[in-house]
Amino acid sequence: MTAAAVPGFPALVQDFFTQRLVTQANVSARTVASYRDAFRLLLQYAEKTGKSATTLTLRDLDASFVLAFLDHLEKQRGNSVRTRNVRLVALRSFLHYAALRDPAALPTIERVLAIPTKRFNRPLLGFLSREEIEAILVAPDRSTWSGHRDQVMLATFYNTGARVSELIALRIQDAQLEHNLCLHLHGKGRKQRSVPLWKSTATMIKQWLRRADSRPDAPLFPNRDGTTLSRSGVEKRLRAAVVIAAERCPSLRQRRISPHTLRHTTAMHLLQSGVDITVIALWLGHESPATTHLYLEADLSMKEQALKRVEEPPRKSQRFRPSDHLLAFLDGL
Repeated sequence: MTAAAVPGFPALVQDFFTQRLVTQANVSARTVASYRDAFRLLLQYAEKTGKSATTLTLRDLDASFVLAFLDHLEKQRGNSVRTRNVRLVALRSFLHYAALRDPAALPTIERVLAIPTKRFNRPLLGFLSREEIEAILVAPDRSTWSGHRDQVMLATFYNTGARVSELIALRIQDAQLEHNLCLHLHGKGRKQRSVPLWKSTATMIKQWLRRADSRPDAPLFPNRDGTTLSRSGVEKRLRAAVVIAAERCPSLRQRRISPHTLRHTTAMHLLQSGVDITVIALWLGHESPATTHLYLEADLSMKEQALKRVEEPPRKSQRFRPSDHLLAFLDGL
């Protein structure tokens, strides 16, 4: 490939989005949006360092520049390590594509591709007790339009363990309420799955549909304008329900509860009810059951029950007598 045939950086970025991501890979709109945000942040950072988007080259995206950008995300923008890693994945994907278009930049690209994702501590998953989730589910005022929607939406949330993106993407035609009661969820990576509904949840949805738009392609849980409820809108409605529920269940007052907490709660209650871990993985739409094993780590009561089944080893009781030297060492710590 001659130097004249090598596309500039702006053209490479445009081709990456229009040709590689959309035309060739046919990735989801959420993936495109995530990669777009990564490049917006990258170009904004480059401008702060004196490199405009029009003059930027692949050689400028060397390992030191990318590492500085990732540190900027964490230290200046306050992003989490997870977010830092997501941005790095987007850059890696672009550089794999760019290496095919501009082989001369391969030495620079290889050094960036060698940057590892950053490890981070995984906190134990938070979930609600049955008393707490019941208090939240009955909190919305069903006599109002928005309260009725919120009650059905939260009940559906708990029943299905759906992601927020899956819940707000639901359309009326996705609800099967006559035979084999279920919802058809549209998950990550264009993957679809069907989740069964309790009769009580199906009845609540049927009652809600009497007040909702009857068009099959209308949102199942719309906002006041009849359009798709936003992620922030769902979070706001959940916070309002938690505030009311805390009056009945005081343990909720000190808790930070997000829509993902409801998803964790569904998984934990399924696990505690004896549902197999592989079934829970299918229920939640996990790509691998290994992800679902995090719930086993979070459930202390199940670990305690397992420990009770194992007989303690016999042990002869001996009194520990530390030496003066050991006591002095411990006192000095």
